Amino acid sequence: METLRLVLLFLHLVGFASLFGGLFVQIKAEPRVVNNAVLHGALTALVTGLLLVGVLEGSDETVNNVKIGVKLAVALVVTVLAVANRKKTSLPGGLYLGMMLLTLLNVGLAVFWAPVHG
Repeated sequence: METLRLVLLFLHLVGFASLFGGLFVQIKAEPRVVNNAVLHGALTALVTGLLLVGVLEGSDETVNNVKIGVKLAVALVVTVLAVANRKKTSLPGGLYLGMMLLTLLNVGLAVFWAPVHG
């Protein structure tokens, strides 16, 4: 079970890196778009995050459900924004900035909030 958790954690971090990297490379770009890195990164991070929680629950770990719920809500917003705007030829500056800040917020929650399990 530990190997599965580590593989899922690795893929979760790769998903975040893709999402954040896809947004970050467009800081000075015009127009900004939802590129494949953003779309697939958001979906990967969301799905692997859900699977990680399932693995932790299945191994009788105590899970901080409030933290998971908040992180899930933020991840869903980012993912819905990415999917809804994937075919648009330009993202408004506020939407782009919002996606970037929500992505960073989710990482901050993961790092600075008490551990998910203990």
